Amino acid sequence: MKAKLFTLLAALREMKKNILWMLTAILTCGLGLTSCKNENNYVAPPADEVEVLLQKMTLREKVGQMFYIRLESLDPSIEWTTYDDLANIKILEVTENIKRTNENYPVGGIILYAWNIEDEAQLSRIIPQVRALNGSPLLCIDEEGGRVSRIANNPNFSVKKYESMASIGATGDPQNAYECGNTIGTYLKRYGFDIDFAPVADVNTNPENIVIGARAFSDDPAVAAPMVTSYLQGLKDAGITGCIKHFPGHGDTTADTHTGYAQSLKTWDEMKACEMVTFKAGIQWGCQMIMTAHIGAPNVTGSDIPSTMSPIVLKDKLRGELGYQNIIITDGMEMGAITQQYTSAEAAVGSIQAGVDIVLGPRYFTEAFDAVMKAVNDGTISEERINQSVRRILKLRLGMKR
Repeated sequence: MKAKLFTLLAALREMKKNILWMLTAILTCGLGLTSCKNENNYVAPPADEVEVLLQKMTLREKVGQMFYIRLESLDPSIEWTTYDDLANIKILEVTENIKRTNENYPVGGIILYAWNIEDEAQLSRIIPQVRALNGSPLLCIDEEGGRVSRIANNPNFSVKKYESMASIGATGDPQNAYECGNTIGTYLKRYGFDIDFAPVADVNTNPENIVIGARAFSDDPAVAAPMVTSYLQGLKDAGITGCIKHFPGHGDTTADTHTGYAQSLKTWDEMKACEMVTFKAGIQWGCQMIMTAHIGAPNVTGSDIPSTMSPIVLKDKLRGELGYQNIIITDGMEMGAITQQYTSAEAAVGSIQAGVDIVLGPRYFTEAFDAVMKAVNDGTISEERINQSVRRILKLRLGMKR
């Protein structure tokens, strides 16, 4: 009997050793930037795995993780002036030009726009092509529900459509926001996306607002806040990371930052009583990403500088006063509010100095990338500052359930 017991115990010890070996292999394999994963599941590594991966990365790899870009940015032969130009170019696959540029310019994320998405068959082809790029980019999209929906507004996709977030907010029931986020998250997960740049956390208090409007849940922060967190929970339960936007609030503006300068004249105390109610709710819920607005807030910063470029807004207010510790990502840096004042190089370096972790959609990607590399090499930005952002990014990547 004893002999059988010892044999059984030995077998169990061997089984435990094999299981631990397998788990170690799962946690340590990968491309150097991400851990091993499959389509349906992801095993989060220990906390120190972030440091292990960080130490293995070159400076170029780390800087690459701080850029999320459009596919067209990797093809130097593409010239465009307006968004209509990009729609007409219609990049629907990863081309050889894109691959060649990407060999020397790794990227942390790719955002697909409506003109990159034709139908389910094409989407199923392009997503693995994107994932194979240098930097193992995450797949991102603007799929808010309502007007800004790259997939739902495409007639080739049969998914549930929503009138607007304002119509959901008008019901007064946060469960409807959860259902919206979960439905959108479910089809995004099925198609292969990682991040949805939604929901809009702005409080639409200005009836003359031409860019937010019905994209916001409400003009009342007490109504909007639970809608925002419920939507985030719906995305999370579907396996998609959400991103609240546009900090410090684009709801009380009249101009469109896509085309030029916009501002909010509120003081910080006024923002705390309104806009910050929704952002605080999202932070308390545990949101992983906050997107900046390119709006000026002169009565907060004392200047007309876009919030994306303002250390007062991002470091003092968002990080310091509100205690936010996760990823700050810019709104698209190809937008007029940025390009009319800064070069791609100036905007990338300046936004990182202001406190952002990810630069989204610079107008000229390679110029922006080279500028950040130069800034680190000449001491304008310390490598430890880069490491701070990359730690946040790696933590997000390694914690994703896929």
